[in-house]
Amino acid sequence: MQHGDVSTKPANAVDNATDAARNARAEAREAATSKWFTPFARFGYAAKGIVYLIMGLIALAAAFGGGKTPTDQKGVFQTIAEQPFGKFLLFVVTIGLVGYALWCLCQGILDVDYKGTSAKGIVTRVGYVGVGLTYLVLAFGAFALATGRGSAGKSSDATTRDFTAQLLAKPLGVVLVVVLGLGALAIAAVLFYRAWKADFESLIQAKELGPEGKKLLVTLGRIGYASLGVVFTEISFFLVIAALHHNPGQAQGLGGVLQAMNQQPFGRLLLAIVALGLIAYGIFSVASARYRRVGRS
Repeated sequence: MQHGDVSTKPANAVDNATDAARNARAEAREAATSKWFTPFARFGYAAKGIVYLIMGLIALAAAFGGGKTPTDQKGVFQTIAEQPFGKFLLFVVTIGLVGYALWCLCQGILDVDYKGTSAKGIVTRVGYVGVGLTYLVLAFGAFALATGRGSAGKSSDATTRDFTAQLLAKPLGVVLVVVLGLGALAIAAVLFYRAWKADFESLIQAKELGPEGKKLLVTLGRIGYASLGVVFTEISFFLVIAALHHNPGQAQGLGGVLQAMNQQPFGRLLLAIVALGLIAYGIFSVASARYRRVGRS
């Protein structure tokens, strides 16, 4: 009898641990969709949108020969910091980016958007986690610049080239960089898919926006995702070229890709189109702060 009692203890311990983990997860999801957190997440969408809106405007000015140089998010932070009350504005943007990053982590880890555990759902949630971590890094750079404790950090170009150089120095480095390029191409494919399917449409609250307003917002989202798809396709292309030439200097990040567009035949036209897409994505993100379903609202 004693032997039977002892043998059931490990099973009971596992059950208790499972129940505790399930309860903790439910409480965490409850907190992530609560009335105190969702405004923070909404503010994050607005902050991200402002960054992309400024990025698109800078790129558009460059396309029309306005003396501007296309840049990435960290370049946008520098632009904001140089404006009157710029460091205060940048601090506000930093808070928003933290909110967006945490919301993405909640989407990935806690599955607050109910993507599930299918293969597609897992891939989507892993993507959310990746985006969340990326925006935490961006927020840290913006905070350092806003508080005068340093720069916004390396540009996307410098980061991409450094990482490419590290991979090329390893055995099978060329293969690793090609795989990285194919990964960027896969991201582009996802972005084009979202532009085509508009799978975000179900998250837009049509009652408050109205049918015509919702249609316009969906169109802006489609244009924005397609524009980002073009950017990531270009990033993939430059990574593969860098691998084949064994030259990390040929790898480009977001800012470098936009600059490269401007230097090609008909590049200004392409840059203008992509810039308008980035502006559309910025407006879409700002509007999402108000009209996207976040949590239980």
